[in-house]
Amino acid sequence: MLKTVVLAIRVLRKNPIFTAIAVLTIALGVGASTAIFSVTNAVLLRPLPYKNPAQLVVGGMDLQKRNVHGLPFSNADYLDLKNGTRNQFSDMAGVFTFQPVVARADGTPEQITQAVVTTNFFDLMGAQIVAGRNFDAQDGIPQPPAPAAQNAQGQGAAPAAPPPPQLPQMAILSHEYFMKRYGGNPAILGHPMGNAGGPNANPVIVGVLAPGFRIYFPPEDQVDAAPDVWVANRLDYDAANRNNFGIFPVGRLRERVTIERAQQAADAVSAEGRRTIPMDESVGYHISLASMRQHLVAEVQPAILALMGSVIFLLLIACANVANLLLVRASLREHEFAIRAAMGANRRRLIAPLFTEACLLAVMGTAIGLSLAWAGIRELRHLAPANLPRLDSIGIDGTVLAFAALTGLAGAILFGLAPAWRASQPALMNVLRGTSRTSGLASGAFLRNGVVMAEVALSFVLLIGSGLMFRSFLELQRIDPGFDAQRMLTFQVLNGGPRVKTPAERIARRRQLEDRLRAIPGVESVTASTPFPLTGGYSPVRWGTEAALSDPSRYQATDFQIVIPGYFEMMHTPLIAGRTFTEDDEQPDRNYVLVDEDLAKKAFPGQSAVGKRILTRVQTPQAVFVEIIGVVGHQREESLAVPGREQIYFTDAYFGGFVPPRWAIRTSGDPASYEARLRSAIAGISRGYLVDKVATADTLVEEAQSGTRFSLLLIGLFAVVAGILAGIGLYGVLATAVRQRTSEIGVRMAMGAERGDIVKLVVMQGMRLSAVGIVLGFIAAVALGRLMTSMLVGVKATDPLTYVSMIVIFLAISLTASWLPAWRAAGLDPKTALHEN
Repeated sequence: MLKTVVLAIRVLRKNPIFTAIAVLTIALGVGASTAIFSVTNAVLLRPLPYKNPAQLVVGGMDLQKRNVHGLPFSNADYLDLKNGTRNQFSDMAGVFTFQPVVARADGTPEQITQAVVTTNFFDLMGAQIVAGRNFDAQDGIPQPPAPAAQNAQGQGAAPAAPPPPQLPQMAILSHEYFMKRYGGNPAILGHPMGNAGGPNANPVIVGVLAPGFRIYFPPEDQVDAAPDVWVANRLDYDAANRNNFGIFPVGRLRERVTIERAQQAADAVSAEGRRTIPMDESVGYHISLASMRQHLVAEVQPAILALMGSVIFLLLIACANVANLLLVRASLREHEFAIRAAMGANRRRLIAPLFTEACLLAVMGTAIGLSLAWAGIRELRHLAPANLPRLDSIGIDGTVLAFAALTGLAGAILFGLAPAWRASQPALMNVLRGTSRTSGLASGAFLRNGVVMAEVALSFVLLIGSGLMFRSFLELQRIDPGFDAQRMLTFQVLNGGPRVKTPAERIARRRQLEDRLRAIPGVESVTASTPFPLTGGYSPVRWGTEAALSDPSRYQATDFQIVIPGYFEMMHTPLIAGRTFTEDDEQPDRNYVLVDEDLAKKAFPGQSAVGKRILTRVQTPQAVFVEIIGVVGHQREESLAVPGREQIYFTDAYFGGFVPPRWAIRTSGDPASYEARLRSAIAGISRGYLVDKVATADTLVEEAQSGTRFSLLLIGLFAVVAGILAGIGLYGVLATAVRQRTSEIGVRMAMGAERGDIVKLVVMQGMRLSAVGIVLGFIAAVALGRLMTSMLVGVKATDPLTYVSMIVIFLAISLTASWLPAWRAAGLDPKTALHEN
């Protein structure tokens, strides 16, 4: 065995160009596949870091008649689900997160991420407490209710009872926040956090979590993965307030209970709700359950699988290319193997040298490929879209190393066995009698041609995928987000100082901010809203025409946005009809709204919506009438790829002078250069203001394209490499064919064939191979195209323009690869060619 390895090393050293090309080809295939597998492993395959994660199930609330899915639960709905599925779940907990502003020790504001969880949450997830204690049942006792109002009867009536004292909230800190804010000092345990405010804003710290604990939900659920503070939820049953959504339930299945069986129990709970609660019936209330892992990856799984499939194709192309190189070498050594066979060497001894060479090539290629994968993973972290779950855990671990090793071994088998097997069965008499130095090349032509056609087919599939992604990216560039992003800087302003109480004071504070920002030299206009386009955070509310009063099922879902006067003018969102908000509308009793063109068309088809009334429920338990004063263009909410729901806009005065936290300024110069000036202007008002999430609007638009750009860059890169490898493989086969047919070419030229005839002869051979490969690739691309449907924007998986374009491109690659050996063949001297035999 050692002797065979030493001999293989010696043979490879004697052929440095062949060895370098083969090793580099393997390294490209192994490196790319390992890098993408690291993403697949971290996101799709690696178990979630919880106790028995396969048993964890997440619940979502669907309003099927309003096409709203995955909502969090109200207190009452959560408790109904928990109580109605006790036989299926051993336990169920709830969680939601938000980002309050608290005061540091020096009084400056700090935004933290706070989670509110049921007291059993950490036990259910298997989280460890490293200091202090876990929550107990007492921490979750509901706050005492306020005393009922009493009607005084006569002079001796007793005065109304004072409200009972509020129970303090209990908090557990993340280890990271414990170290950052308190320096890891355990003396803080048992004491309030020290934030300004009452007991709810100043919880008592009772414990510290182990480092690195995360709670993973998809981005659309708006659950932050790494809260700084975890507060015990004093959960009460409030059947009258089922419209206040907030809790995401997480349950642990009992042993031998399937998720299908749990779903049946959840269906019974939602059916009971529809039977007994009119609102549940009118909205089509339904509970959907999904494994926590599947719930996390459902949105990104198709894209990751498409990327993994693409890189496997690239790996196969690389293996095919190396196989062709080895086939040519084996053909050239057929005389050597024939002599060995004639001297009594058995098949195993004939196969061993070539297969050992293939294994050595695979080992070297895999080692270099791992280096390429390590560098590639670092770049993937920067390129990957923000909605990719567990992005920080992508890396090379034991599983990824095992994948790379198995990939290298599988590659050695794929590209090593066929040449070795072919060389182990030489036609002894033909080879030993043959005088041509190309006789060995002729015998393996069929196999080499077949490998090249497979390369072409696989490469064509990748080219189609990259073409479709490119078309999608172009479509994204043409999509109007509903506002003008040029020269706009967006940011968040949060108030960590004293709270103002009256609507008039809040409006005055908002106008003070507005005036201070507008006074910055170079600032042309200022606005504020919540949420802000392309940043997410939208929530559905119901709306309906007057017909919904008698038929609640006619209510539909819309997203609402709170804006200040001048918002649409500053955003350059087109006004289609009516007018926009003015300062005169800053009155709490004015039920004025604007709607986008989508809602206007749906509510009043063929009519003007201006002056009409619709019902909507935003603040009150029941829907109220609001008057439409204007219709504006539609703005994209979270993604350029998805239009989103219709929109309804309220002025900040409708919410009692609520100050929208998201602000934007339009500038006369580079908006990024205004950050320091706006921070200084806001700090001049109050040190209690916190400025955060500063980004140009162009950056928001770019981030909204990040998922498509990520897939385009990777699939496009794989397609380019695959096309080059396929072209090299085609060139190699034709170059071998020219050597094989040297004598034939000499005869043709001696009988009067022109150089153009020889070029045509070789080029047509290459184009025939390419045509067969393209036909096979076309069939495969059509069959596999539907897997990319969820990744495409504004283009179908069977887009004719893409297919025609890629056929033209690949024919150009094939023509180039065919012309080079054809040109060499046409330059042969007839006398020299005739003496080759």
